[in-house]
Amino acid sequence: MRISVSAIVSATLLLAAPALAQGVAENKPAPVFPTATGFPVSSDLSHDGSQTVSQGRGSIFSARGTAIGGAVDWTGFYIGGQIGAVFGDADLAKDDESVIGGVTLGYDYDFGRWVIGGALDYDFTDLDIAPGSSIEQIFRLKLRGGPKIGRGLLYGAGGYANADSDHSGNEDGWFLGGGYEYMVNDRVSVGGEVLYHDFGSFGSANNDVDATSVQVRATFRF
Repeated sequence: MRISVSAIVSATLLLAAPALAQGVAENKPAPVFPTATGFPVSSDLSHDGSQTVSQGRGSIFSARGTAIGGAVDWTGFYIGGQIGAVFGDADLAKDDESVIGGVTLGYDYDFGRWVIGGALDYDFTDLDIAPGSSIEQIFRLKLRGGPKIGRGLLYGAGGYANADSDHSGNEDGWFLGGGYEYMVNDRVSVGGEVLYHDFGSFGSANNDVDATSVQVRATFRF
């Protein structure tokens, strides 16, 4: 959010005007304050319909004249990173857990109250699924969507997943979960996500593998 220095000075003088007026003679004209571009100076921020208050991406005023940090528009591409933990359950191995982390690339479309989008995730990990064998990478083709809550987005997610191991080949599967993402400013968002993966019978040994990941994320939008 960018605010010009002149806008800050104008707003400060506006708030101080009642106090300054006490020391000014009644017959002395009141000072005229400059108006900063995009931020009209007014003592009345109630927006009764007679005034026009700047809105939109990056604005410091809402339709009611309340400072809220600007409107949130989720439409656009984003790229980011994620890291966390993954917990695995396999028929041929004891329950295991490992660090998981990688990159994400996606696109969201903002419908107003709802956001729908898609993404590609690629994570690295080291999750044991059989004696001498572990999953090393997980790829996801993701669809997500949900309601906007202030500057945040609460969403459900699901789609196609593929796991690649060091000695057991790779296996297709699916995942389902959700998360919450918060728009820090017009370009950066942070959030958390929990996903459950099911890879069915992994490899030729009919090894059923499930994995649940818990990750924090940070993305840059462009």
